[in-house]
Amino acid sequence: MNRFFHLPWLPWLPCVVWILVAVAPVTGATAGELPLAEAETLAVDRDPLASRFQAKAEALSEKAIADGQLPDPEFKAGIMNLPENSFSRTQEAMTQLQVGVRQAFPRGDSLSLRTRKSQALAEGEQARRLNRRRKVVLEVRKSWLDLFYLTQATRVIAENKVLFQQLIDVTQSLYALGRSNQQDVLRAELELSLLEDKETEITAMLEMTRADLGKWVGPQHEDRPLPGKLAVLPSPPPLEKIEADLPDHPLMKVEDADLRASQTGVDLANELYKPKWMMDLTHGFRGGHNADRSSRDDFLSFMVTMDVPLFTENRQDRRLAASRKEAAAARFKRDDRLLELTRVLARQHAAWTRLGQRVALYDRAVLAQADQNVEASIKAYESDVTDFSGLMRAQITDLDTRLKGLQLRVERAKAQAGLLYLAGDAP
Repeated sequence: MNRFFHLPWLPWLPCVVWILVAVAPVTGATAGELPLAEAETLAVDRDPLASRFQAKAEALSEKAIADGQLPDPEFKAGIMNLPENSFSRTQEAMTQLQVGVRQAFPRGDSLSLRTRKSQALAEGEQARRLNRRRKVVLEVRKSWLDLFYLTQATRVIAENKVLFQQLIDVTQSLYALGRSNQQDVLRAELELSLLEDKETEITAMLEMTRADLGKWVGPQHEDRPLPGKLAVLPSPPPLEKIEADLPDHPLMKVEDADLRASQTGVDLANELYKPKWMMDLTHGFRGGHNADRSSRDDFLSFMVTMDVPLFTENRQDRRLAASRKEAAAARFKRDDRLLELTRVLARQHAAWTRLGQRVALYDRAVLAQADQNVEASIKAYESDVTDFSGLMRAQITDLDTRLKGLQLRVERAKAQAGLLYLAGDAP
């Protein structure tokens, strides 16, 4: 960053060197910094939606146990055959005080099927919880990486502002000596103003991105500075392995659970063709005496009732057809989800691969060529071979190249984070 400092017309070199050292990026971790790994842990621990899915899964697990139980027995009590002329309980032999119990039995295997359906839904909520944890890690990584880029871009621009200010001073000095023209001074001042505008724009984006990260890590960690080095993410597995494991992705487990629940709904609809049973046991207490003055015997009654599903065309048949359509819809939804995950995987892997090639190109040639272009422009300007505009273009190109190289690294890391989300490295 001190390409211009060797020029003979810069007597204030020590001051500029001190400024650049002050704004240079920090390369080591210091106290108060927010590493990516800590940001991930903070976000996962405080995410309310993961807790919501866990609570819903536990609720469905409890419901599954309740769904497998028989309905509560019904208790009944009353009086039967009470004469209206006297309302005497002992006048007529058939008058009874009745106490009984009634128990219903649902159709076929409905109880076990309802339990199975609730269990499938509970497994779906657990899968949603796991996917949410992965998604939180992915979003935190993206926000952290965006904030890293904007932070580093701010530092790069701050360094270049020193250089552009230096160019203004140089052109003003040369203009005073008659070795330059006023247009050079105005051009240098214009580029500095544009650079300041770019700095303001990036600062605004930085503040918004910091707020986005604060959503995940909490406001008490929102303003912590980031380390000066780009976080190193785990290497993703080979493409073939990620693709082969996609059916085990939490999103696919959600679809599998919904499909099992829908298929169980078909089985429940089939049970509607079976009768529902009910048993009734009643004890009748009789008062008074027989003609021979003996006590009247009590009565014990036992009955079994059942409904008969005879007219099924617009009831059972319709419910069965509807449940089959719902199961088919769940199956199509599952297939579409797998296709979507496969498409996302192909896009992320292609982006990660090509961005890796571009980063390698920048490291191997582009950044060095940009530096060499600046050095050559300085020498040409010193020798009056090129004009001031050529020198400015070289410096602007160098700035854009540095920012682009940084952006490529960050974008590749974000694509890598997307691959890791699909591969499942998150807790």
